[in-house]
Amino acid sequence: MDPKVSRADRDLRKMLSEKRIKSVEDRSVGSEIFDQQTLKTLYKMANSGYLNILNGAISTGKEANVLKGIHEDGHFLAVKIYRINTSDFKKMQYYIQGDPRFKVRTTHKRQLVYAWVNKEYRNLKRSLEAGIVVPKPIISQNNVLIMEFIGDDDGNPAPILRNKAPENPEKAFESVVTSMKKLYHEAKLVHGDLSGFNILNNNEEMVIIDMSQSVVVDHPISRELLERDIDNIILDFKKFGVSASHEEVKQKILG
Repeated sequence: MDPKVSRADRDLRKMLSEKRIKSVEDRSVGSEIFDQQTLKTLYKMANSGYLNILNGAISTGKEANVLKGIHEDGHFLAVKIYRINTSDFKKMQYYIQGDPRFKVRTTHKRQLVYAWVNKEYRNLKRSLEAGIVVPKPIISQNNVLIMEFIGDDDGNPAPILRNKAPENPEKAFESVVTSMKKLYHEAKLVHGDLSGFNILNNNEEMVIIDMSQSVVVDHPISRELLERDIDNIILDFKKFGVSASHEEVKQKILG
């Protein structure tokens, strides 16, 4: 056994031991996501000064877990870890094929996941540069993405829109539609999975998240995805009392 790898694993496991995770469910998830390669990746990130402590779960998805990280200067981070074994590779292939930015052997599962994570990093960066409110991406490496933490100073994450109705639904709706328009015309992207589950209500500011599946506007499926995003947003905001037609929203976005 390589002694350097062994020492790195011990150091990282010591860092990970500071997580305040107490439930059986969280412990089982932890053992699932912290495989050998992920441990090495996290160790390199920690050793490079990007991360100091992992401190519990923010959210758990089908393919990835988002954990709360703490930088050495004390500010919070969001650490998204994609699970290699449980990722939906067919879905990843569907979204990544046809994107000219990525040339990857889609039969190689680990390579595909790494490209998927890098895709989310680049989509977030592109969106941020276009003036869209998204978490600032900090670094992407292998199956780990470190981003800006969206929440309060005490480390409480902002709730998703589905769980926190906006005080002014009309204003929130217009904000989301404006973000979709900027995304399309300035970032040249379509989100592809936009709904109340992928929007945070951060003190009434609508923050777009989960952009791994987002595609460039000249991608063969971009228009199909845009139509679906519009339907999802209309349906979600209808629950808050906002009424809008598909054609009306589409016209606002496409101009």
